[in-house]
Amino acid sequence: MAGLYIHIPFCKQACNYCDFHFSTTLKHKDDFLKALIKEIAMQKLFFGENKNQLNTVYFGGGTPSLLSEHEINSIFDAIENNFTVASNAEITLEANPDDLTREKLRQFNATPINRLSIGIQSFRNDDLKFMNRAHSSQMALTCVKDAIDLGFHNISIDLIYGIPGLSIQNWIENLHQAFAMNVQHISAYCLTVEPKTPLDNFIKKGKISSPDEELAAQHFETMVDEMEQNGFIQYEISNFCKKGYQSRHNSNYWTGEKYLGLGPSAHSFNGEYRQWNINKNGVYIKAINEDKIPFEKEVLTRNKRFNEYVLTSLRTREGADLNVIQNKFGQEYSNHCLKENTKHLSREHTTFLENKICLTQTGKLFADAIASGFFIIED
Repeated sequence: MAGLYIHIPFCKQACNYCDFHFSTTLKHKDDFLKALIKEIAMQKLFFGENKNQLNTVYFGGGTPSLLSEHEINSIFDAIENNFTVASNAEITLEANPDDLTREKLRQFNATPINRLSIGIQSFRNDDLKFMNRAHSSQMALTCVKDAIDLGFHNISIDLIYGIPGLSIQNWIENLHQAFAMNVQHISAYCLTVEPKTPLDNFIKKGKISSPDEELAAQHFETMVDEMEQNGFIQYEISNFCKKGYQSRHNSNYWTGEKYLGLGPSAHSFNGEYRQWNINKNGVYIKAINEDKIPFEKEVLTRNKRFNEYVLTSLRTREGADLNVIQNKFGQEYSNHCLKENTKHLSREHTTFLENKICLTQTGKLFADAIASGFFIIED
């Protein structure tokens, strides 16, 4: 099982909290697409000879919904010419509500896309303005309804909590609006102040207040309760789905499956090493045109692979499986986990059932700190 990630590095405008790689100018889009299609062919042996079957394809960004039907089909033709795409593959397109007109949705329906991930973030115009989003609350409502009407039946929406000025009641209303839309999947992330973003700059200059961590924790606890009451399964700390609709692509990341990332800044993992493409569009295009893939690479030691497994698996409903740890890394690693978990059990931050360490709801508030306690630090 393997996944393919395609990074489309263009946006209409910059959201003030985002630190992903993107450009707000589209003047190099055609050159980029030609380079991307060429990179697809250059990377066809990434998984090895006769091991190139893809179970998931994910168009992320940036804003992939800026692409046309023809552009998506051209990319997918190149994928199918170089990889074997499973007949039941999950093929996701990230999209912004302001792009999803009925005509654009009809176009996407004429491509292999079978799952939409829509960046709604909030149904409140005050929040959208605060984050410098290009769409309105009404656009968000309309695009989801239109997507369902036009035949998309696997839809995920993104929401953000911890926004300054977002009360508990406001957040509950946001969630209830999401439930009323009959989507199959909701990803909800806490607003994070990333260095060197406009949001970081505004806070440092005193133009806006910093997010309230205590309020964000209350948002999280409220969300977990509301999701459960409305039939959504929390299969990862920030991800909730109706039964059978978890993101297969992202689940592969969390379980350590192999994946290939194409385009500027895209990351790849083959089980032994991680590599990432350069995050400059012009340099990427020039290098590909010269038959070079501009990437850096890190060979992962056993300790680093163990640390990554713990970090990602603890975020999931299944937790960190000591049988998997013993088989992948050795008995000393599973013994280490048992010893480290003792203090977390005493604090009721974890449970230990069926040889799996799982976070409690309270533990999920401290997920990264708990995971880092299991890490084996190299000299």
